[in-house]
Amino acid sequence: MPHKSIRVPGESHPRLDDGFERIRREMRLPEEFPGAVIDEAEWVSRVPSLPEQDRTDLPLITVDPPGSMDLDQAMHLEEQPGGYRVWYAIADVGAFVRPGGVIDAEARDRGETVYMPDGRVPLHPAVLSEGAASLLPGVTRPAALWCVDLDADGQIVGADVTRALVCSRERLDYDYVQAAVDTGTADGTLRLLAEIGRLRLTLERARGGVTLPVPDQEVVADGDGYHVELRVPLEAEAWNAQISLLTGMAAASMMLDAEIGLLRVLPPAPAERVAQVRRMAAALGVPWPEGAAYGDVVHALDPKVPAQAAFLRESTVLLRGAGYVAFNGEPPVQAYHAAVAAPYAHVTAPLRRLIDRYATGICLAIAAGEPVPEDIQKAMDELPDIMQATGRRANAVERACVDLVEAFVLREKVGQTFDAVVIDVEENRPWAQVQIADPAVVARCDGERLPLGETVRVRLTRADPATREVRFSLA
Repeated sequence: MPHKSIRVPGESHPRLDDGFERIRREMRLPEEFPGAVIDEAEWVSRVPSLPEQDRTDLPLITVDPPGSMDLDQAMHLEEQPGGYRVWYAIADVGAFVRPGGVIDAEARDRGETVYMPDGRVPLHPAVLSEGAASLLPGVTRPAALWCVDLDADGQIVGADVTRALVCSRERLDYDYVQAAVDTGTADGTLRLLAEIGRLRLTLERARGGVTLPVPDQEVVADGDGYHVELRVPLEAEAWNAQISLLTGMAAASMMLDAEIGLLRVLPPAPAERVAQVRRMAAALGVPWPEGAAYGDVVHALDPKVPAQAAFLRESTVLLRGAGYVAFNGEPPVQAYHAAVAAPYAHVTAPLRRLIDRYATGICLAIAAGEPVPEDIQKAMDELPDIMQATGRRANAVERACVDLVEAFVLREKVGQTFDAVVIDVEENRPWAQVQIADPAVVARCDGERLPLGETVRVRLTRADPATREVRFSLA
């Protein structure tokens, strides 16, 4: 299920700062790393386990949000006779962190990096995640280097992974990549990123996969106050995500063939839930032709249109229930990820997600024709539960941050009226969810039998940053 991002200005308001700190305490987020973890991180950063193979000749680049330092992935794309070759270097955290050490133990408590509008709670100490293990430009780093061959249509025809030394050449951001493609100045890897990305998106739709263009909420300084607006993801972000997805699909196929692995799974949505979402589409005026898959429907939507943005948000109920499964022997019956529409594994973000380091270690062993290390095998059964628990915490933090920012932005507008679209109603419930176009918030509106999909006039009755509560009523 896609995450909802909240961005705030560089200098936020003290009440926001206090609210974020309160969320940290309420959610019991880890604070500073223990001294023993820092000591081990500083030591291993100086003496990593380096591979023999040297592929620093590959002109890799990274594409991330501006200012990112925890760079998990670097790519180089090539045209081949009849297709393409994807070189995808993933930070080799396993060269620094070993199962059973104090860094590993701390990472098990954290599970994943938790992102907040005013900063983040990292999975690993900065000396590793933003230093020795990060694929920063101009420095040699150990990596798990994937080589994935595609045919002319973008289908995977072969994949391998090995440990190698790499050196990224440039750190780019999505705006730069998008501008280069739009102006026709993109060449080499950037040109091929758009080409391969579009091919992979076409294949995704053909197999029934789903990529949701869910907008981010951005808090923008406005004179002495703030307002919230939506930021629609760039095409370049979707192209970049497709490189990660195809690598995860190749990893899952490798694991299933070897009958050992860690998969990211999502069962298909129940028929009654699909029927519910179809009714919602009809109420919101979103076209859903007979026989069309959910992925086909959302691909054609514009998140800048309020009713369509509302459908995108509410239809994510079809993507709930994702988890992880470990297997050593016969593959699981449910080895499928419904949103990807294929088996899939998380292997491309080991600096930010615990399970990727273990899954990568499994793939490296399989590709080398070696047994999966015993310490990885021993940990496998515990990892799905660890990721589920820490993932729930990260999602709760995300929801709390969204609620806080919306309440903060609206705090001085109590009593004012707004146009809203009714996006979620339930029988016998005396309230509904409404989406306000300006500012871009979703909140509860008291009132019975509100008309799903219609525009109504609502009055703000409560906006309390202390409780993170926003309430409307029919005007």
